Amino acid sequence: MFGDPERARLIAETAGFVGLFAAGSWISIPLPPVPFTLQTLFVLLAGALMRRYAVVPACLFIILGAMNLPLFHNGASGIGVLVGPTGGYLIGFILAALIVGLAYEQRSTAGRVAGLVFGTLVILTCGATWLSISTGMEIWEAFLLGMFPFLPGDALKAYGAYIIAARFESKRSFGGAA
Repeated sequence: MFGDPERARLIAETAGFVGLFAAGSWISIPLPPVPFTLQTLFVLLAGALMRRYAVVPACLFIILGAMNLPLFHNGASGIGVLVGPTGGYLIGFILAALIVGLAYEQRSTAGRVAGLVFGTLVILTCGATWLSISTGMEIWEAFLLGMFPFLPGDALKAYGAYIIAARFESKRSFGGAA
């Protein structure tokens, strides 16, 4: 890493976001069948700040959680979480991080907002679809329970990610410490 500040920054940001994903998993409201957590905010923010490289902490988070580190919601861990009702949301984190990251590589505000919205919808769609498969629920019921209750909160989280990312970007463009 000596002499390669970009690689060092990527490693540091990856570690930081894995930690934020884990912290966000503990900030939860237990709703059946899937808890409402703050993880989505940090996944979207990772995409906005790390661009396409946000896939790295998203994948690492899932790998470490699958290896029984207590990173998932409320300290849950293991492969059982990934094949359980919340597994689709966790896998959706990877796709959302990539979508938001690619959107943030563009300078267009509309493209970035669309990336945040689409990333959020991908997490919820993957989650609701897997919820249906893993529990045997009808697909309409899984979307009713596993997507629609989360839309208002996730809209706020997407807005928060947009505001926080804009603040970091303004600091970077003026040469300040971000």
